[in-house]
Amino acid sequence: MPHMHHKPHMHHMPRPIVVNPVDTCVVETLMSHIGKVVILETTRGRIDGCVVNVKQDHVVLDQRHMKFFVRIAEIVWIMPE
Repeated sequence: MPHMHHKPHMHHMPRPIVVNPVDTCVVETLMSHIGKVVILETTRGRIDGCVVNVKQDHVVLDQRHMKFFVRIAEIVWIMPE
């Protein structure tokens, strides 16, 4: 009988996939305010600044030459100043 090599069977656990749905209405609203000052209410509090960039998952605000990156998913409401 030939000698057979048996590899231990390793169970690979599937890795969870994190899905963050894109809130297109919020993204579009923020994009329409690029270059303008807005007030954002977030789950952590209120922040204001000039909208300088918008991505699918975050917005960049400039507040007195300091950049803030705010996750879209954390925004509760937006108010143009």
